[in-house]
Amino acid sequence: MTGAETQKAQKTHKADAAVAAGVADLFVQGRVVVVPRRPARRRQLLTHLAQTLFGRERDYSEEEVNEALLRVHDDPSALRRYLVEEGLLTRTPDGRRYWRDW
Repeated sequence: MTGAETQKAQKTHKADAAVAAGVADLFVQGRVVVVPRRPARRRQLLTHLAQTLFGRERDYSEEEVNEALLRVHDDPSALRRYLVEEGLLTRTPDGRRYWRDW
């Protein structure tokens, strides 16, 4: 890894840690207890969920997305819809496959 790549990786890690710290108060025992109404705050939570639950190297069935989201919240369809609306997950037109491409 070059020096520039190392610096970029370190900045990304710091940004990811800041996002995780910024949403910690929305979780109790690993579960989301409130989905914020404020768009910027909700985006922060959704970004954290997308980064921690979904890898960039593969796609997921709707069932897999729901199972992952159920681990952290009782309403996976709402979270799934928010993730798609925010562009954090991309969905095929038929709604059967999802992926994170950022």
